[in-house]
Amino acid sequence: MKKMLWVLWIGAACSIFGGCRSSQKALCGKVVLGSHAAVTPVSRDANWWMSRHLSVLDQVKQGNPEVIFIGDSITHGWENKGKEIWQPYYAKYNAINMGFSGDLTEHVLWRLENGQVDGISPKAAVLMIGTNNAARNQYTPEQIADGIRAIVCTLRSKLPQTKILLLAIFPRGSDEQRKDKTQDAAYNPLWAKNDTVNRMISKFADGKTIFYLDINKAFLNDQGVLTREVMPDLLHPEKKGYALWAQAMEPTLVKLLK
Repeated sequence: MKKMLWVLWIGAACSIFGGCRSSQKALCGKVVLGSHAAVTPVSRDANWWMSRHLSVLDQVKQGNPEVIFIGDSITHGWENKGKEIWQPYYAKYNAINMGFSGDLTEHVLWRLENGQVDGISPKAAVLMIGTNNAARNQYTPEQIADGIRAIVCTLRSKLPQTKILLLAIFPRGSDEQRKDKTQDAAYNPLWAKNDTVNRMISKFADGKTIFYLDINKAFLNDQGVLTREVMPDLLHPEKKGYALWAQAMEPTLVKLLK
């Protein structure tokens, strides 16, 4: 019953708000909550995680952000390595950082279902999630794409006026490359898994309310290698990486905000 209610709820929201076209109904009609781990909302058993969730709820109550950023530690990192880049690019939009280190798609779903986007109507939501799922063997690319689909559909239902900027999952090093501090990251199985997911989620875009953007080449050198200068641990950006992210995303985000 819960699985069926999820699908019907998405459809009902489309009818109520009038914002879902046939392509979006087709996209969200494929979401079945609870059919596997990546689409089963769940919280995390960590004090810092719940404290951060409550902090985000407080920020949401304080004002109406024009932009929200949703994701895992890579997004969370705007508050430390990316702090100096965030200020000139996104502070003017009263942007809220909803990135949580270590989050999987199912954790993002729980957060969205538990108040993080209630009572706001941002112009744009920047979403980048999935690399932590990819690092776990139990998740297939199809399941990860399902999780991202569920997040997109939840955002469409809860924020019908918000444009979703869905980013390709970033390139990353393999476990072996990350352990060897002398190595940069050439193309590897984990990176390839992310790319497989990216090809799937790129099809979610309709060019009207859901937009897909792949900025991954901005992080690579001329040989297509991800260097430690950009991502010191071959997963999380350094200040330079966040600058590259902001610069590559800026033209698209500005268009969406207009």
